[in-house]
Formats: sequence, C-alpha cells, structure tokens
Amino acid sequence: MIFDIIGWAGSFLVVLAYLLLSTKKLSAGMTYQLMNLVAAVCIAIGVFPKNAWFSFALQVVWGIIAVVSIVKLKMRPAKRSAK
Repeated sequence: MIFDIIGWAGSFLVVLAYLLLSTKKLSAGMTYQLMNLVAAVCIAIGVFPKNAWFSFALQVVWGIIAVVSIVKLKMRPAKRSAK
C-alpha cells in the first residue's frame, strides 16, 4: 500500500511538472529538474515491488537525465546583471 501511494505521488508530480512547463508557469530550470528527479524516484519505488522492470528502467533513465541536467545547471556560470 505505501509503495502505491509513493508511486501515485511520483506520477502526480511528473504530470504537474509537465503541466507547469507546458503552460509556461515554470522554466526547464532547477525546480523542473528536481521535480522530475523526485518523481522518477517515487515512481521507481512504486513499481519495484511489482517487478515492473520496464517501468523501473524508464524511471532510472528519467532520473539520470534529471541528475545530469541538475549538474549542468549547477556548473553553469552565474549570469551577471547588466549595469
């Protein structure tokens, strides 16, 4: 039961992130990537006990993409404000 709740929360989060991005309420920056990472982890936790390996693998890849994006965002030099 707890795995289902966690999985549903992750599913909600990934859809929410996509909705916010699609409606331009959120950019594809740090918040969006963190939402994707948390969603991937939650969904992976939800499907793991069900042996849904195809879905688990998808979440691992989704999470890796989010982590790589987060690292790239962190390594990007800060923009200076124009004076």
